[in-house]
Amino acid sequence: LLTISLCALSSEDVLSKDAGECAICLEELQQGDTIARLPCLCIYHKGQVFHEWFEVNRSCPEHPSD
Repeated sequence: LLTISLCALSSEDVLSKDAGECAICLEELQQGDTIARLPCLCIYHKGQVFHEWFEVNRSCPEHPSD
C-alpha cells in the first residue's frame, strides 16, 4: 500500500504542458498550474482541495490499492 505524507509533498512544481483532468478537483490541468506530484508520478492541482483529500485519504486516488 502506497501511503503519502503531506510533508513529502511540500515542494511546488509547475506543470510544463496541459495534462488532462485533475482526479481530485475535476478541473483541467493546464500549463503553468502549480501541482503536486506523487511518488507514483500522478499529478494533481496543489491547493486546498488536494490537502483536504490527503488529510482523509493517504493514497493516490488513481491507485488506491498500491
